[in-house]
Amino acid sequence: MCQTNKADIPTPLKKCVDLFIRHLFRGVDSVRPTPVCKDIGVRVRVRVRVMGVWGDKVLPLKFFEDGSRPAPRRNGNGMAEFDTDHPRLHLHNFLSLQTCKELEFIHNSCSTVGYRPNVFSTTLSHLIATNCAHLIVPFVPIRDRVKDRVEEFFGCEFELFVEFTGLISWCKGSSIGWHSDDGRSYLKQRDFTAVCYLNNQGKDFNGGGLHFQSGKPSTVLPVAGDVVIYTADSRNIHCVDEITAGERLALNLWFSRDASHDEDRKLIALLGQCIGHDIDVNPSPFLPLPASCNMYWFSTEEAPGQQSGFGISWARLYVLGYTFYFHEDEIRNSTSTSDCHLLELLARPLRLARGGEIYEKEFNNSLHALQVVQFYFWKTSELRKINAENEDLSMLLLKKSLPEMRNSLISVNLGDEVLAATVFGHKSFVVNKHLVFDWAGFFAAVVAWESYSAELYKKLCSSLSHWISNESIFCVPEA
Repeated sequence: MCQTNKADIPTPLKKCVDLFIRHLFRGVDSVRPTPVCKDIGVRVRVRVRVMGVWGDKVLPLKFFEDGSRPAPRRNGNGMAEFDTDHPRLHLHNFLSLQTCKELEFIHNSCSTVGYRPNVFSTTLSHLIATNCAHLIVPFVPIRDRVKDRVEEFFGCEFELFVEFTGLISWCKGSSIGWHSDDGRSYLKQRDFTAVCYLNNQGKDFNGGGLHFQSGKPSTVLPVAGDVVIYTADSRNIHCVDEITAGERLALNLWFSRDASHDEDRKLIALLGQCIGHDIDVNPSPFLPLPASCNMYWFSTEEAPGQQSGFGISWARLYVLGYTFYFHEDEIRNSTSTSDCHLLELLARPLRLARGGEIYEKEFNNSLHALQVVQFYFWKTSELRKINAENEDLSMLLLKKSLPEMRNSLISVNLGDEVLAATVFGHKSFVVNKHLVFDWAGFFAAVVAWESYSAELYKKLCSSLSHWISNESIFCVPEA
């Protein structure tokens, strides 16, 4: 039950406090509002206890004599102007580069075909459905921070629900014309948008600038760590330039005042169905399980379906210099050589080859192999320093020459090599491909990836009961 102490609160503030209580977020144990009067308006500092932990929250609830609330003022950390007609905020360096790289790792490991041509997406519900629920943990503090800034800037504290969270990448040929984010009947619940850029225009991709039809800033060029916040309605009609090379990656969040569109409740219901294995009983409950093969097949508008395209996990590894090898029995027993059948192989055990050598460890499926490789490229410098002394041992464990294994393994290409290089082979990927590769570091990546995944899974399991009881996903303080 929420408890408030209104003693000594001036009469003009009672309306403010009452409004706060009505919009109080879920899961709060106690609230202690302490009024602070400034100029013609009011700010209320509130002492809030969540999960037994106290923290301060300043409510910029500002009322005039007629009881109205003005539009948000300019934030000193952003580039937004006081514009009631086109309210938006551009925040620089909101996310750390390390956070950007972690989300990039998740997207490059788990993405599927997106909702538009030449677009790829990674949603939280998809992570849960593919046994990668632990990978939603890095999103939780980001969602909280972004939501706080949206509510603060637009003056709607404790009114909003996260409606959608997803990583979305735009590749060569993708663009979108003038529109508002609530411009379709099934999107009318969206009130606010936040776009968190995770890579850089000019380095990781070309094109992809964000333009607003009216108001300032009129153009935003994506920079890793920057965030753009704006209303989802017709006050902020915008477009995105065509991507001419590379892959533009962003974390997109939409917020709604409508509780029936609360993403948290839907995700918690999915988590309750999927998370039930103790890591001590099942030491690898975080091994990815691919969804339907159609979700991983990319094709162009010019050649839809499976006439020309590629399997996403194969293509992302191909541009980094890796090849898939399957046991010959998997190929021989097939009744078809169609692309659809070959894509089904991605859910089966396989090995990776690079530079004329095959890694001896068998991966459970293509997503398992892809996550380890992407983890290796994310953590290369750290892994080299930690495992340099183990190189001799790891070399004995890791590889066999191709001639010794050709009798039992068959290399399979799962798509159009030229198209894969066009979509994923931008200069930043080429740089990664030609980094000094060593099997010792890769062996270390296999071990480090397992530790990383296990730690996230433990955090997920320890948080889940709190999320279920509060019907909300939030950062649970460590015991």
